Amino acid sequence: MSLDDKSELDLCSAKGCKAPGVWQLRWNNPKIHTPERRKIWLACDEHRDSLGSFLSSRGFLKETEAHSPNDAR
Repeated sequence: MSLDDKSELDLCSAKGCKAPGVWQLRWNNPKIHTPERRKIWLACDEHRDSLGSFLSSRGFLKETEAHSPNDAR
């Protein structure tokens, strides 16, 4: 496994970031997801605001929660 395989690691979802994800940005696209469905992007402290702003500007961000590496995704 390489660090490029973010699906296996709890890394920040920002492009090129290798920092641990410590925040869960829970979102959905109402045009394609049911209202209760949540997709999760992980964010480090540095990228929490920028990723959250990206999702919020599209009306996708639903919740932000602290992330623990033991959390099930």
